[in-house]
Amino acid sequence: MRLMLSAAAAVFVLDQVSKYAVVHRLGLAERLSIDVLPPFLNFRMAWNRGVNFGLFAHDAEVMRWVLVALALAISAWVAVWIGRGRHGRGAQVAAGLLIGGALGNVVDRVLYGAVADFLNMSCCGFDNPFAFNVADVAIFLGAVALVLLPASRKTP
Repeated sequence: MRLMLSAAAAVFVLDQVSKYAVVHRLGLAERLSIDVLPPFLNFRMAWNRGVNFGLFAHDAEVMRWVLVALALAISAWVAVWIGRGRHGRGAQVAAGLLIGGALGNVVDRVLYGAVADFLNMSCCGFDNPFAFNVADVAIFLGAVALVLLPASRKTP
């Protein structure tokens, strides 16, 4: 359980620090675009009111709170599931990635009404129109790992 909480805390802090540094300190919220290592890495400001790729984005204020509640419910369920089982270190870290990322995006929705996305990566003639953040990467990696890793470790 401690490993899951440590991973969640690390992801949460990294996500929030990176968002603050890029969006506010570098002024991306006003500049909207900063080329870092074009075309491979760019900062592109995007306020995501939906889920991945803006799905379920809706102007209604109620959707903001539905997504906050959903992220909190999923995080709580994953924490309880991992806490009650005999899961290996990989599953604990994966759960921490998912929870830390979800909580990072929850903070954005509460503070700003939308998730601050800013990472944009393109390559090889493909111009990626989407932006994401550290929390999104952690959620994706955590979810995939939880699906692929064994459900529980073997007892000796």
